[in-house]
Amino acid sequence: MKPLKAFTIPFVGLKVGKHCFEYKIEPAFFDHFEYTDFNDVNIDVNVELNKKTTLLELHFKISGWVNVDCDLTNEPYNQNINHSFDLVVKFGNEYNDQYVDILIVPHGTYEINIQQYIYELVILAVPIKKIHPGVEDGTLDSDILKKLEELSPKNKDENEAHTDPRWNTLKKLLTDK
Repeated sequence: MKPLKAFTIPFVGLKVGKHCFEYKIEPAFFDHFEYTDFNDVNIDVNVELNKKTTLLELHFKISGWVNVDCDLTNEPYNQNINHSFDLVVKFGNEYNDQYVDILIVPHGTYEINIQQYIYELVILAVPIKKIHPGVEDGTLDSDILKKLEELSPKNKDENEAHTDPRWNTLKKLLTDK
């Protein structure tokens, strides 16, 4: 996959200290990764790069929303996300990204591409089980919810009213121990 130039930070010309970068993530960003689970995206990414003499510290902070489909009703809704991540970039003999929050790049590297870190940060900020807020507070009116309610198991009292009365004698045996 070819890296996106907008997410490449040339750090070699920067002075020692803190530098801020801001990005606006839209659906085209996820098209590049061929990720289609989001209907729409509106995310702001703030990256604070703290350049030191021997390493780089990157602090990612994302906020915004992604439009996803509810797992229960398949209704689209905006899922708010806020997340942050810290990455340390060190210099070594060869490229090594086996650690979650440490990246080792070869000596002589003059830029770093952060698109993969932003992509993973957004994907991991979305909850595993996506439930429409209207389902949780009962305000969503959906045909699927009505059908689920119709097919859901009834209360215990209603189930006992439909049981065969001959079983009641057997239930007494369990309590007469």
